[in-house]
Amino acid sequence: MLRIIGGEFRSRLLKSVPGDTTRPTPDRLRESLFSILTPDLEGATFVDAYAGTGAVGLEAVSRGAARAILIEKDPAAATICKANIEALKVADRARLVKAKAAAVIADYPADILFIDPPYPLEKEYALCLNAAQKHGLVIAQHASRFQLEESYGALTRYRTLRQGDNTLSFYRQA
Repeated sequence: MLRIIGGEFRSRLLKSVPGDTTRPTPDRLRESLFSILTPDLEGATFVDAYAGTGAVGLEAVSRGAARAILIEKDPAAATICKANIEALKVADRARLVKAKAAAVIADYPADILFIDPPYPLEKEYALCLNAAQKHGLVIAQHASRFQLEESYGALTRYRTLRQGDNTLSFYRQA
């Protein structure tokens, strides 16, 4: 069962995409991510690229982000994402963009950008990180076995967090 972990909507359940086309960020990893982001989150604009159900972006809104842009191109996932926005009644703070994330990331500069493409699409990471030069803080969730570069353009990795098969790589402007 997918749920919001903390903040205004704590314990609220979210709809999930049936099947294995999306891979929701595990609760424990989401909790760790938002513990790290707490000082930067209040009033921030948060972009959740490859949003899937929208759980990460909606968690950001629940914990104080002023707004979230949820980017998802898969029609089934986008439908669930929209339903989750409506269920939480946050259409004024969360917006769904139906598009290929790598193609539109540069159009949505934000304080915090979260990138989580399907793990087999490893080339998407470089496309997104190279397009994310206007963003403040960029976090990429990836398979622990997959190594991202230390830098992409002006973005330099300054932290990693590994939990089992998942790793978060944190990037900032150099």
